[in-house]
Amino acid sequence: MKLCFNQATTLENSNLARDLEYCEKHGYDYIEIRTIDKLPEYLQGHSLATLVDYFQTHHIKPLAFNALVFFNNRDQAGYDAIIDEFKEMMETGKQLGVQYVVAVPLVTEEKILKEDIKKSCVDVLTELSSIAEPYGIKIAVEFVGHPQCTVNTFSQAYDIIEMVNRENVGLVLDCFHFHAMGSSLEDLKKADGSKIFILHIDDTEDFPIGFLTDDDRVWPGLGAIDLDGILSTLKEIGYSDVVSVELFRPEYYQLKAEKAIKTAKDTTLQVVTKYYDFE
Repeated sequence: MKLCFNQATTLENSNLARDLEYCEKHGYDYIEIRTIDKLPEYLQGHSLATLVDYFQTHHIKPLAFNALVFFNNRDQAGYDAIIDEFKEMMETGKQLGVQYVVAVPLVTEEKILKEDIKKSCVDVLTELSSIAEPYGIKIAVEFVGHPQCTVNTFSQAYDIIEMVNRENVGLVLDCFHFHAMGSSLEDLKKADGSKIFILHIDDTEDFPIGFLTDDDRVWPGLGAIDLDGILSTLKEIGYSDVVSVELFRPEYYQLKAEKAIKTAKDTTLQVVTKYYDFE
């Protein structure tokens, strides 16, 4: 297993250059780069070539761009914008050596039939798959465990990527999102582990299904998620690639960035090493 850092964990108390420095110091293998804010901020004061050189001369490597947001069930202008953004991600990602683009489904108050959600997701992901293929970059779809997200359970997301049926389209399994809308370990046990590209690890305070928000996340092992069940099942179905720690907890943003990055690693290893060895 490889260890990755997701920049959401230090969203308000760090930047890309600092995250890279501390992740390199504390032995992370990968980083998920936030394209919404952290990469544009970095590029205001640095060139892309500087970032390319950093990755070529350090241990830590870029795992994913996070994220292509709200890719499905868009109007024509929104769809066109998604395609343009994705193409730009491909060009930048190829230079940096990014392996994945995380794609997040639409979050909306609008009621959309599940069949219409599925059709849109399949159509858009199939097109994105074709665009991505010559770049060698894969698409990792992240279902979001909130009632307003159009794809909010593991089984719904897995059904979609099975229908797409492309080798470069798979899933992000975020433990918080898996727990938050009551996704089933039985569904996970029936899945093909190779269809899961990234594991996001985190934990949460114990609120009922439908009430959990990202602010409720806590360090792995300190909350109510059945991480043992998720990790043991993932091992059983053959997943062993990368675990990326991702939290959004406001009080953790009050910590020094290095302390947050070290604590993220320490708590993750304490949970995950019961099931996986780290190379």
